[in-house]
Amino acid sequence: MSDIYELVIAVDLRDELSEQEVAELRWHLGAGPQPEQLSIVTDFPFMTEDESGEWVVEDDPSPLLAVDGGSWRIGGALCSALVVRDEPPRKGWALTSRQEIHPDEFEKLGELLGWLAARAHDSHHFPDDTTVRLGYLRFHEDLMPDALEVKDGRVVWPT
Repeated sequence: MSDIYELVIAVDLRDELSEQEVAELRWHLGAGPQPEQLSIVTDFPFMTEDESGEWVVEDDPSPLLAVDGGSWRIGGALCSALVVRDEPPRKGWALTSRQEIHPDEFEKLGELLGWLAARAHDSHHFPDDTTVRLGYLRFHEDLMPDALEVKDGRVVWPT
């Protein structure tokens, strides 16, 4: 049995992103090269064994929403896109992504999703203004998805 989830992000972002932020988002979506300086998600630690057999932590940046093509477990296609929205009332950026993720990825994805929520158009905010809906999350064996929400800057992951 696998712990795979379908992650669907569909969010409109306000028109306040810098060129650096757009470049980094495009990299995370698999649509551009890795920027020299990362500012959205900055640390990608992993453990490796050095020549003497000691465990060391290294940094290995990798895009978080960049898988493109047929899915492995959930069916359908995996893809991501970021496009400019020039027309009011949602002038800014439209971001959509459908990915397969494992709970081991929740922490890193949570950093990116929290960043996105802070820049989401008001239409994604609940009336309490502490909760932002970004899309959906579905365990691969479930028929119905759960809302993907960020509350007070933190993703509400399944327990």
